[in-house]
Amino acid sequence: MSLKIAAENYFPELVEKAKENIVVVVREYNEESDKEAVEELESKCEIGERGKPTLVTDLMGDPVCRVRHFPSHIVLVAEYGEENEIVGVIRGCIKTVTRGGSSSAYVKVAYLLGLRVSPFYRRLNIGTKLVQNLEEWCKQNGVEYSYMATDCSNEPSINLFTQKFEYIKFRTPTMLVQPVHAHYKSLGPGISIVRLPKRVAESVYRKLYANSEFFPKDIDLILSSKLNLGTFMALPKKYKSFLKWEPKSGSFELPPSFAILSIWNTKEVFKLQLKGVSSLTYACCVGSRVLDAWMPWLRIPSFPDVFRQFGLYFLYGLHMEGKNATWLIKSLCALAHNMARDDGQCGAVVAEVGPRDPVREAIPHWRRFSWADLWCIKKLVHGNDKCAPVPSDWIKSPSSSPVIFVDPRDF
Repeated sequence: MSLKIAAENYFPELVEKAKENIVVVVREYNEESDKEAVEELESKCEIGERGKPTLVTDLMGDPVCRVRHFPSHIVLVAEYGEENEIVGVIRGCIKTVTRGGSSSAYVKVAYLLGLRVSPFYRRLNIGTKLVQNLEEWCKQNGVEYSYMATDCSNEPSINLFTQKFEYIKFRTPTMLVQPVHAHYKSLGPGISIVRLPKRVAESVYRKLYANSEFFPKDIDLILSSKLNLGTFMALPKKYKSFLKWEPKSGSFELPPSFAILSIWNTKEVFKLQLKGVSSLTYACCVGSRVLDAWMPWLRIPSFPDVFRQFGLYFLYGLHMEGKNATWLIKSLCALAHNMARDDGQCGAVVAEVGPRDPVREAIPHWRRFSWADLWCIKKLVHGNDKCAPVPSDWIKSPSSSPVIFVDPRDF
């Protein structure tokens, strides 16, 4: 047992009082000097309750990976005591997105994510100081709104932002998870799937999502990223001749019935691993996988090998129109599943959509592994040295569109 843990166990009141008298300094992350310390901090925060399964995230040696693909981003760390021990970290990034509605107005927003505080140093307002400093950076960079996302059951995080920083509970998109089986999925009869050129995909998305919320102005950067595996459109074979585009200009004509989505490879950013499951659960999962591999024609809904590190494919930009469009979106999801199956290191295909989005019911998923997210938002005001919430039509009013564009870089 370390001296630090022993002191906390036997003299908790003295330890807490001593902690309160030590200054905490928040500064920008330095990749050369802070990398190992931040990785150690992240690992301490990943430890779950004993006897319960825990999903562990591996950032693969890059603490900046979650925000690196945004042109404007920052990572802040909190140092504690004379030894300058890193006890907290938070990340933030800035982008320009649509507010929704017919006006198609763009607004500058910041996404706050990856807040971590060492378990030994909690209840010392370290998380508060990290958020305050990040909001100040947002204000200095002309951000109008800042928002965060978390699981609806994460009460400590929700309380921190809504009670201490007066964020407002804003949107509740649903995270839909489809495990990757050992067998291939059928794409369906009478359906053609076309991979769209990046320039055409950009034009299509700008048209389809013009009135949605959170559609990023830099969609061209997302589609050009090495993490983007492509944009695909499904349509009835009889309508294939309706799909026309001019590669040079990017102009296009959409068919009467179609579905579209893009695929983002998150396994190049982070990997996950499930730990702490019982021997019986492990045996059942492995057994289902073996049977599915031996007898793929049975199409057993097998469980992927998530007990070793695995990655995810994230589906974004999902949209469907016209007759039988539900089957078209299912066909595209099957394509993504088969791509993930061929990848060999992908354990699940994930999509996040608004609760009223028409594509929600068409996306294949396992309900047991899907959940509701909560997005909290705050309007920032520039003035003196203060950052305060202010009434806003966007914040106060219900969503003007059932569609929320979930940026794959946020995931």
